[in-house]
Amino acid sequence: MSLRNLSNLRRTLWFRLAFWYAAIFTVSVFGTFLAFYHTIISVIEEREDNDLLNESKEFSSILALKGVAEVKAAMDLEAESEGVDKVFFRLTTPDGKEIASSNMSSWKELGIGRAALKKLARGGDYIFETITLPGRGYSVRVLNVMIGPETILQIGLSLEGDEMFLDVFKDIFYMTMAGLVIIAALIGGAIARWALVGIEEVTATAQHISRGSFGQRVIVKAKVIEIERLATTFNAMLDRIDALVAGMRDVTDNIAHDLKTPITRIRSSAEMILTGGDHPNESASLAMTTVEECDRLLQMINTILDISEAETGIMKLNRTVLDVADVMDQVVDVYQYVAEDKGIVIHKQYHKGLLVMADLTRLGQAIANLLDNAVKYTPKGKHIFLDAISNNGEIEIIIKDTGLGIPTEDMPRIWDRLYRGDQSRSEKGLGLGLSLVKAVITAHKGRVEVSSEPGKGSTFTVYLPVNEASSVA
Repeated sequence: MSLRNLSNLRRTLWFRLAFWYAAIFTVSVFGTFLAFYHTIISVIEEREDNDLLNESKEFSSILALKGVAEVKAAMDLEAESEGVDKVFFRLTTPDGKEIASSNMSSWKELGIGRAALKKLARGGDYIFETITLPGRGYSVRVLNVMIGPETILQIGLSLEGDEMFLDVFKDIFYMTMAGLVIIAALIGGAIARWALVGIEEVTATAQHISRGSFGQRVIVKAKVIEIERLATTFNAMLDRIDALVAGMRDVTDNIAHDLKTPITRIRSSAEMILTGGDHPNESASLAMTTVEECDRLLQMINTILDISEAETGIMKLNRTVLDVADVMDQVVDVYQYVAEDKGIVIHKQYHKGLLVMADLTRLGQAIANLLDNAVKYTPKGKHIFLDAISNNGEIEIIIKDTGLGIPTEDMPRIWDRLYRGDQSRSEKGLGLGLSLVKAVITAHKGRVEVSSEPGKGSTFTVYLPVNEASSVA
């Protein structure tokens, strides 16, 4: 494996998860071993010390009852039975003068230990020492204890057996540890691989999509909640992107279709001005047509930009506390004369005192679009009803007409940009009014709903929250 491939492997999430699993396992096992190891040492040391103290008590009793000679005999007997190279006994005075001892041939290099004797002389019942002798691979545990007036007993016990046991224990542990680390790394790698299967599926799907397979989706499997959530969210994101792309395609097609007519008219007007001579009235009329078509194009572009700003959340809203009745009165004043010319009666059923936090211009624009549609598609002699109520923490603004209604097949698409149903194509318009209404109301954290019955009319209801307005008012 090249250094570059090794470096890439170290950067993978799989490698890091496996490494950390093995590392944590190793540290945990090693820490457990250290605790267990020190516990064994403490238990062995405590057992040995208790044995030495018990023996010293026996020698203390012999000294008190039978004297030094019997103690000497007991020391020799005990040393021979346990092994003169395993244990020794020695009686000394507090100033370090030897009184008697067992066979010391194996302990010639071991001094009396005057430092311990001085400590006993200053007070204390006994002192333990662990001494390492030169040239030997093991230590000696020595007990210094007062067993009589001016008599100190030294008992030395070889720790060779204990230390050999601990060495074997450590060797077994290290070999076992090496095997466990390898097994832990393999298990960690397998667990990491299993945990990352879902992520790899998402990655593979993303790679297929990047190559043009836009219909690909991640198969959601009920294995791990987090992976399942990632796959579900990824699929939802893809569905949203598909919807946006489809919407952009529709918008592009509609813009191309709707721009074609005004641009053709502008071009025709310009050609006629160039080829039509110097007749001033005709030139003025063609120029007026050109201006009107340009204004229509600008209106379309500005409206699309407003919708995009509202949908993306970047539309600037100058929110203030507004009375819904005042906003609706302003809109009605604008359309009252148009309605009267068509013989349509507008009924104002709302009352003052319903407050919302909203942008006056944008809210008025949304209500105006709804009222404009109502007037546009309501036949002569019919009625339009405007109302506003407070209900469940919301202000409901209701625009109800008694006009043509919306065909059932058009209902799912009336909020789409530039969509115009068959019956709406007979009226002037851009097909952006309802899209703008929905975008503006959504930007105000509200919503808009519609119910309609063909031939009987439509009812549009705008819902705006009142909690913000209440806190300010």
